[in-house]
Amino acid sequence: MSENSKIEWTDHTFNPWEGCQQVGPGCDHCYTETRNARFAGGIAINWGPGAPRRRTSAANWRKPLAWNAAHPEFSAAHGRRQRVFCASLADVFDNAVDLLWRRDLFRLIADTPNLDWLLLTKRIGNVSTMLRHIGVERLPENVWLGATIVNQEEANRDIPKLLSVPARVRFLSMEPLLGPVDLTRLPHGDESDLDVLRGQVVYTSQHFAVPPDPLGKLISWVIVGGESGPGARPMHPGWARSLRDQCEEAGVPFLFKQWGEWRLMSADEQRANPASVTRGHVSSWPDGTLGRGDFGSNGGYGKPLFLMGKKAAGRLLGGRTHDEFPEGR
Repeated sequence: MSENSKIEWTDHTFNPWEGCQQVGPGCDHCYTETRNARFAGGIAINWGPGAPRRRTSAANWRKPLAWNAAHPEFSAAHGRRQRVFCASLADVFDNAVDLLWRRDLFRLIADTPNLDWLLLTKRIGNVSTMLRHIGVERLPENVWLGATIVNQEEANRDIPKLLSVPARVRFLSMEPLLGPVDLTRLPHGDESDLDVLRGQVVYTSQHFAVPPDPLGKLISWVIVGGESGPGARPMHPGWARSLRDQCEEAGVPFLFKQWGEWRLMSADEQRANPASVTRGHVSSWPDGTLGRGDFGSNGGYGKPLFLMGKKAAGRLLGGRTHDEFPEGR
């Protein structure tokens, strides 16, 4: 289990159990399934339908208590609360997990009020029911609830479910980002759309004179990243730039985690990195664009991305890092 996590948007990673199963296109190259197989002799024994989930040790469960006790020192040094990502090797709202384990986790969350717990799930529709099953009426104030969104289809389907759950902070992890996503125009009936960054219902062009209706709930934070690891799919630069711009215009904190394995390279970089050029490039995209057009007029679709590796690709977007966070408790 990870302490002082290398994940850019958290301080600690806590896994109450290990195991999961694939539920969408973002799971196709799941690094945690590969990790599970590596430590289990080549077979991912805790992955897939019917596979047993493995609860972690009592010593691991005590770590958040120690982090909670260290709050005064951490706050004095950093001026904020500690963030705990739960769970990187599982899903808190996985149907195959014993509900008593989930009950124990929420007791631990209640016992660590100095920590902000980041619960990220691919099963956002399970949250309300599973909380009722363990006697939790609403999420504790120190929980940030997030949904994984990889394309527009998942945004349309799952973000309204996320907004339906009362939470102090609601966030999106858009990694791996597999297509363009507009967070300002999600389908909402025949005559209106949802702008989830501003928390309002926006009426269609036929009703342009009708002012937006406030929802009283919105997305507080957006994380974007490309896929890494073997077989990683490329992320188009325009997809990331669009989400950055949407968040900037709405005043929503935006964090760009990484490009993944693929990135645009300047001519100078290509000359300096012949191995990346040799390893391959891509300029064909799902919308049918086949490398035609120039960068400015075609959003970059005409420029090939090169397979560079995660470290070399880095996490600069527009020439700088984006490390914005919502306010904690």
